[in-house]
Amino acid sequence: MEKNIQSLEELYNYIKPALYSKTLELKRLGIDYVKEEDIWNYLSVNDWSHGKDLKIFDMVSSIMNLETDKINNYVINLLKHSNRELIKREEDLL
Repeated sequence: MEKNIQSLEELYNYIKPALYSKTLELKRLGIDYVKEEDIWNYLSVNDWSHGKDLKIFDMVSSIMNLETDKINNYVINLLKHSNRELIKREEDLL
């Protein structure tokens, strides 16, 4: 049974354990500068914006299967431009 999510903030908090787990995995690989919001932002723009009726298990799966090189390059590029904030576009995700 799929949880009824009412807001983007609620969705973020609901899948936050998966985001946290992925950041721990990256830290074990020596990539300690990637934050939970970086993973969220990357997937929001590159994966999740293409589907309107995303399921939570699909989102968690994309977090856990995110390729290290992709998120690493994304964050390095962000750090070069010093633009690191949470993307919140409900119309794209809910």
